[in-house]
Amino acid sequence: MLRYTLMRLGVFVGCLVAVWGLVYSGVVPRGLGDSNGMWIVLLALVISAPISFVVLRKERDRASVTVVERVDRMKANLEANRTQEDEAVDSAHAQGRAGEQGRTQEQAS
Repeated sequence: MLRYTLMRLGVFVGCLVAVWGLVYSGVVPRGLGDSNGMWIVLLALVISAPISFVVLRKERDRASVTVVERVDRMKANLEANRTQEDEAVDSAHAQGRAGEQGRTQEQAS
């Protein structure tokens, strides 16, 4: 997951440098007034998103498999904990009933 994030950040930084170069060379128009920096960042975001979607497809699939495995493992752990708690509660109830039955039998005698 970290690898995918770093690769995505790298694509964004590459686009940011390219857009900055295009804006300052005059190929792409500058933003209005003092918005030039924001314009460059937004344009780099818009350009880097589809590039990342296409270029990083394999890495994104690999990262999603890792995430799915973690989620499945966490669900299995939660279910195991829930089962252990249910068994503990059931055994406590069973012991409580057995104790009550023993007292009832002693009182009857």
